[in-house]
Amino acid sequence: MDEPRKIVMENGLEMAGTGFGANVDAVNEIVFNTAMAGYQEIVTDPSYTAQAVVMTYPLIGNYGITDEDYETKTPTMGGMIVREYNDIPSNFRYTKTLSEILEENGIPGIQGVDTRKLTRVIRDEGSQKVLITSAATPHEEGMALLRDYRMPTDQVSRVSCKKKWYARTANHRFNVVAVDCGIKLNIIRKLNEFGCNVTVVPYDTPAETILSFAPDGLFLSNGPGNPEDVKPVIALVRQLKGRLPIFGICLGHQIISLALGAQTFKMKFGHRGGNHPVKNLLTGKIEITSQNHSYAVKPETLKGTELHMTHVNLLDDTVEGVADEADQIFSVQYHPESAPGPQDSAYLFGQFVAAMAGK
Repeated sequence: MDEPRKIVMENGLEMAGTGFGANVDAVNEIVFNTAMAGYQEIVTDPSYTAQAVVMTYPLIGNYGITDEDYETKTPTMGGMIVREYNDIPSNFRYTKTLSEILEENGIPGIQGVDTRKLTRVIRDEGSQKVLITSAATPHEEGMALLRDYRMPTDQVSRVSCKKKWYARTANHRFNVVAVDCGIKLNIIRKLNEFGCNVTVVPYDTPAETILSFAPDGLFLSNGPGNPEDVKPVIALVRQLKGRLPIFGICLGHQIISLALGAQTFKMKFGHRGGNHPVKNLLTGKIEITSQNHSYAVKPETLKGTELHMTHVNLLDDTVEGVADEADQIFSVQYHPESAPGPQDSAYLFGQFVAAMAGK
């Protein structure tokens, strides 16, 4: 704690601060998150693998880490950049500090950085590589590390479970197979709440194995990286299309779109935070949503596919949901399970249940 540290960005910008978490150097993609609470869920969301997250809310760490709020058991975030870190939490539920969790998992943090300026740089210039390092690292050395670093393409294989596991609930009505591309635990909790027993399987599980579980529905999870890199799940959707209801969230939404003929693109700086307005085109209602993604579906490429847009982002008109009612396939780009975030969109789990019930 309090060791002089700095960040070096691909554009040459340096910003000084002090360290917390793991005292290690790391190169990652830098992104920002506009959520005002929920840093534990953000740190433990596998979708942040190989990303250093700038928190726009100025005070982070003040309520510690609680045992019940993890989104994965082993965090894989690349790093955390904050304005002010608080290492003396005030919360009767807390069991560890944020710094302790980062240190245990080899994740560096830096505080004392002008996160307002940094967010504007990312917004104006786009996401880019960043190095978190010692303040003593020469600038030229840092820039060389950034130039030589190649962003990974294997994030999903790194965070997906290695063998199947189960999440059961009392008096269940349906059996769901969830393909783990980096699944958040609150998604599984929500499926349990809606009466589903869940079998969580690795991302490269064959279609025949999934069908052997006799599922009522298939769920495709969120996860990190470029959806085009997740070829096994794209092929899986094509194989199981029309054979059972399919519901996708975030990366799962992008994979469904790719599998059915649409295209995706990398956004300038993505959407991350719990305050994005989305319009449901089927009902006309506005939902405030929680989001975390770098890629989106190209709306013009939905033409000629069996998919149509069901939700649109009101900030930039990006695709937030698609559906193919004939084959009982639908997906959303945002996170209806939230954690953290608003609860406006939990009805989508009910929509999935209704599809499995044949309603």
